[in-house]
Amino acid sequence: MRFSRRELLAMAGVASLRAADPPKTGMIVRSARPEDFEMPLEGFSNWITPVDKFFVRHHHYAPQVDLSSWQLEIGGLVDRPSALSFEQLKKLPRVEQVAVLECAGNGRAFYEPSVIGLQWAYGALGNGRWAGVRLADLLKTAGVKTGAREVLFDGADQPVGAMPKFQRTIPLDKALHPDTLLVYELNGAPLPMLHGFPLRLVVPGWAGDCWSKWVSKITLLDKDFDGFFMTTAYRHPGKAVTPGATIDPKTMQPVTSLRVKSVIATPLDRSAAAPGPLRISGAAWTGAGQIAEVRVSLDGGRTWTAARLGPDQSRYAWRLWELITPPLAAGFYNILAQARDSEGNVQPFAQEWNPSGYLWNVVQQVGITVGASTPASYRTACLPCHGSDVIEQQRLTRTQWEREVDKMIRWGAPVKNDDRSAIIDFLAERFAPRRP
Repeated sequence: MRFSRRELLAMAGVASLRAADPPKTGMIVRSARPEDFEMPLEGFSNWITPVDKFFVRHHHYAPQVDLSSWQLEIGGLVDRPSALSFEQLKKLPRVEQVAVLECAGNGRAFYEPSVIGLQWAYGALGNGRWAGVRLADLLKTAGVKTGAREVLFDGADQPVGAMPKFQRTIPLDKALHPDTLLVYELNGAPLPMLHGFPLRLVVPGWAGDCWSKWVSKITLLDKDFDGFFMTTAYRHPGKAVTPGATIDPKTMQPVTSLRVKSVIATPLDRSAAAPGPLRISGAAWTGAGQIAEVRVSLDGGRTWTAARLGPDQSRYAWRLWELITPPLAAGFYNILAQARDSEGNVQPFAQEWNPSGYLWNVVQQVGITVGASTPASYRTACLPCHGSDVIEQQRLTRTQWEREVDKMIRWGAPVKNDDRSAIIDFLAERFAPRRP
């Protein structure tokens, strides 16, 4: 489902307007309240995702934050508990980093059997240019006490109804990694409210459940945190399990690193193209190392060709890729794209099921029909009585299309004898059977 710019503004609510967020445009709305917006496939054509196309994931409503009174509290197992104003925070060295933010549930819509949760397809992510301060600089200034193991993040958002507060931890060693940031800018502008204004955590290479928003409090702990969003939600079995099985969260582990993945942005699935060269493009990313290769198949995986990787790259960013094919003859093509990273991880062809639908990264398939342009006889004989949608949803063999055209002729379709073959040729090429 897609909404206009005006409809998205209305659904985003007063919180977004108060923060003067850039309006979202052309997004796929998974939830209007709280806001959960998915990036359309066209977003994979940019190395840096524009803010108006950057996905949004909220468990609770976006809060209203008064920057003049806002403070960042740092406490727990530290030598010098403190509360910093926004201006004090910005006096620390500014660091910039390009990184993919991907929801752990991106791709959940494709799991079989289905799992509960927002049914994200491909676009619950974005590749942003983040700027802020190193979390390690703040923690070292506060003085980390011996025995600290976990770092807990609290945001300014308030739970919806009786829901638990969204609180997450990351291990101390990850918090002290020089690439882990607390950011106040996205793509060179102040962080929008929908993306965590005034401060959010950036944990490059890890899934978005770790990227806490609206951060206002940091607490160092000497043990695992027992909040709902650590002990029950965002946990993965880490191994193959029986599809549809119920698994005790205590036996699972927290979701952390992203998996190697690629997405085909163009052409679109079930689209059509004229004979000749075809441009296939998309993006690929990983949580380990960097993208080393994207290979593309036009025949369902029997043969492969390496795609050209785009020039823009960064340690935690996605990598754009494209392949310009030789001239293609008329026919149906089953396109696959498989990514491999520098650590040797490769996208699988089948996905291991898990009860929350996390970390989907199976090789994507796109089916297209290459054929001649639409004959005039098809428009004059087939479309006067019904729309093209009735035809396009059917994917039939040539024999089936012959029977269907002959049936329509018996029912009065004005098809001339000389046009019958051309219409059948067009239908058999453009609307061939779907892939398995």
